[in-house]
Amino acid sequence: MIERVTARLEESFPANWHIPSTLRESMQYSLMAGGKRMRPLLVMAACEVQEGNMDAALDAACAVEMIHTYSLIHDDLPAMDDDDYRRGKLTNHKVFGEAAAILAGDALLTHAFYLVARMARLHGIPAERVVEITMDMSEFAGPRGMVGGQAADMEGEQGLTELSQLEYIHLHKTSDLIMFSLLAGGRIAGADALKLEALRTFGRKLGLAFQIQDDILDIVGDEAKLGKKTQSDMKQEKVTYPYFIGLEESRIEVERLTKEAKAAVLEAGFADPSRLLQIADYLMIRDH
Repeated sequence: MIERVTARLEESFPANWHIPSTLRESMQYSLMAGGKRMRPLLVMAACEVQEGNMDAALDAACAVEMIHTYSLIHDDLPAMDDDDYRRGKLTNHKVFGEAAAILAGDALLTHAFYLVARMARLHGIPAERVVEITMDMSEFAGPRGMVGGQAADMEGEQGLTELSQLEYIHLHKTSDLIMFSLLAGGRIAGADALKLEALRTFGRKLGLAFQIQDDILDIVGDEAKLGKKTQSDMKQEKVTYPYFIGLEESRIEVERLTKEAKAAVLEAGFADPSRLLQIADYLMIRDH
């Protein structure tokens, strides 16, 4: 599936569009930099479990990867996290400059909506489903979702005093886009309300587990595998789950959330949820 997503990403900008060369290079630099492609995989898996249109799912998968990539480009900027490396490569602004990096992020975010909007005409997905996916994307990627989580993260740096504040940041900065991925795949396939709610619960808990695992890996991870510096949270004095509850308790929390995420899918009556379960298991034990 990763190969299919990568191939579609490479052809996601119409050949007849004139895009300034620096902008195109900057977008492609980060978009094709590798990574786990977790969110696209979740779109595909959620559509597959309902035997939906996988070509349409590919476009939604590319859309969510573009939103994720734009967020990373902007997060790395000097005004945000000021990072030099991402996925083992120089960050976008280090290669193309801050202005080009900002515009590349803007362009990727905007193009994600184009990819979703064309699903009705290109793949025959009912217009009402496309509207629902578009609304989800706006909600989960915008001020109530990922961007809101990022803003709360910046406001709370070095000042968090309660675990609930950190959970809010993780849920919106990370879980929301994971929830969108699953809901998009489910909506493309015509999942009913019960199954959509199961996918929402799965994404919420899996996203929180994923971010706590990131907090853990920032302490004990291998820089070569992670493609970025470890212990950056401690150096920036950022408050994380291990700070609040300890390293071992954080690991237990990852296991608990993953178990609850899997239970939500198993109880929803999907014919074969094995791929979703495999992704959950992998994310719990990953080392990068």
